[in-house]
Order: sequence, then structure tokens, then C-alpha cells
Amino acid sequence: MSLISISDTFANLESQCALIPFITAGDPNLDITKQALKILAREGADIIEIGIPYSDPLADGPTIQEASFRALKQGITLDQILLMISEVNQDIDTPLVIFTYYNLIVNQGVEQFLTKITNAGCKGLLVPDLPLEETELLEAACQEYQIDLILLLSPNTSENRLKQIIQKSQGCLYLVSSTGVTGMKFDPKERIQYLIQKIKASTSVPLVIGFGISTREDIQAVQSWGVDGIVMGTAFVKELMKSAQEPQLQSFTNYCRYIKESLVLSS
Repeated sequence: MSLISISDTFANLESQCALIPFITAGDPNLDITKQALKILAREGADIIEIGIPYSDPLADGPTIQEASFRALKQGITLDQILLMISEVNQDIDTPLVIFTYYNLIVNQGVEQFLTKITNAGCKGLLVPDLPLEETELLEAACQEYQIDLILLLSPNTSENRLKQIIQKSQGCLYLVSSTGVTGMKFDPKERIQYLIQKIKASTSVPLVIGFGISTREDIQAVQSWGVDGIVMGTAFVKELMKSAQEPQLQSFTNYCRYIKESLVLSS
């Protein structure tokens, strides 16, 4: 099981940019999710986000929504997912971050939910619909369980709110590149570059960026802005689905390698 925290991961990278892929747990099934996590770790993912299937995923675009619905149709439960993660964590050192919605946490109970993900070996938690005003309970509990609660920033985040989020940040900060959903076409805006500069000048907490990044050109553009990590979800979910019938998920493996090489090439 990985003993490496998210903070340690970024510290060990020094000036390199982290690759942070996202996949949906249970799509198309838990066995393939397990294989995919091992491939991602082997092919150089620095941190991996695991999406918990949810019936009303507001922040997710069509590709990840469909992945979530496919997983839910099989009746996959949180406990089944966490059992699979605990098994994978025996074989990999890459920190795993749970991506889920707040209602699922509340339904489980904060303490029980954090106990479960801690026991499975997860290192971080990202809750896209958690209002800043309601973070205190979850933030304090995450600190107790040594889980990094990763907070989101968007292009519309006000200056005052930006300061508050930076003060509360754990592990890393996640800047959403657009105000839409995941999977949208990447469309760099001056506001994003301004925010990156402002955040980097205000804190030493690592900054990652995601939403819409899918090509080598996107990666090169984002790296040139000086971020510490790049999150890619829709592209990895699509590739995993395409290669689900292949031996050893060969196309998915090749894609992971290609994206990692893109990061290295443009660093």
C-alpha cells in the first residue's frame, strides 16, 4: 500500500509536471478498472483520480456521465469499489484520490466514509459540489484521517474566495480550466493564465489544472503556464472503453504511454 502522500508526490517531482489521469470505477467493470489502475501506475501516472459512479454527476460531461451510468447499471457499490482499490493498493505506490459528490458522503456519514476510504489506502478526496461554506466539517475530519481534501477553483472565482480556498487547501489546488463540464473542448483564456500566476505568487501549495485537456498541444500549452500537474479524464475514459475487449488493454496502455511521453517531451 502506498505510504506516499499527495504533498510528497509533488515534492519528489521537483520541477516536473504531474500526470493525473481520471477513470470511473466499474466502467465497464471492476476487473477492468483494477487492470487500468495498475497500467496507469506502471506507465507513469503520478496521482490517479477514481470517480465513484453517481446518478446525478453535475460536473461531468457526457462521456463520464455515460461511464457512471454504465457502472451503476451493474449495481456496483461503494464497498465493492473500495475493496477493489484496497487490492490494487497492494501492488502500486501511486496515490489514489476519490472523486465523489457530497450527497454520497453525507448518506454514508462523514466519519464512516473517511474510515472506509482510509482503510482502502486512498490519499485524497475531491468533492466538486462541496460549497466552500460547508467545508469545515469535512476539512477537519480529513485532517484527522490524513486524507487531503482537494478544493476546486474556477475562472469565475472571486479574489476574496480565492484567498479563502488557498488558506484551506490541502495537498494541492485544482483549477478548472472552464466554467462548463468535463470533456469540453480546451479553450485557453487569459483569465486562466492570470489566475495561475496569482495563485503561484500566493501559495507554495501545488496547482493542478483540468477539464478539456486531451491532446499533446493542450498539454504543451498548459505546461508552459507553469502548473504543477495536469488532470485528464474524458480522454482516458474514452480510451479505456475502446480497448476494453483487447488483451492487456493494449490501446489504453499505448495511450497512457503516449500522454506520459507528451508531458516529458514538453517539460
